[in-house]
Amino acid sequence: MMTGISLIIVGVDGSESSHAALLWAYDEAAHHSASLNVVTTWSAPVLPMSPPYGSVPPEGYESQPERDARAQLKELTAELVARTPAVDVLTTVEKGNAAKVLIELSEQADLLVVGYRGRGGFAGMRLGSVSQHLVAHAACPVVFVR
Repeated sequence: MMTGISLIIVGVDGSESSHAALLWAYDEAAHHSASLNVVTTWSAPVLPMSPPYGSVPPEGYESQPERDARAQLKELTAELVARTPAVDVLTTVEKGNAAKVLIELSEQADLLVVGYRGRGGFAGMRLGSVSQHLVAHAACPVVFVR
């Protein structure tokens, strides 16, 4: 049996499904007077292996994925400001695998919310790979939003 909900974590990746999850999680946080932690992840870029061999990557190449993740998170959470009732919204940007980061954060949460399918994968898949890992390993209940 689930006790009170005080912290909801929602994973976002910019997909339509994660946007729906964000809005659902916000409403759920408002219903329970809970805090909402909006989480996104990023990975280090892979250096291109194509010619010209020995060329130097553009300046800021290594930090671009983190900057993009922070900008996307800022954009996604900006629309929450006008929603009522107001919810305490926190944001987290972590380097690493989305499933691993969300599973670790789930240990502090009362509820974990993600979109049914993220940006990757194949159109015919019913449940994304991150979602499958969360079902098997999250430390709290998980909600998938379509």
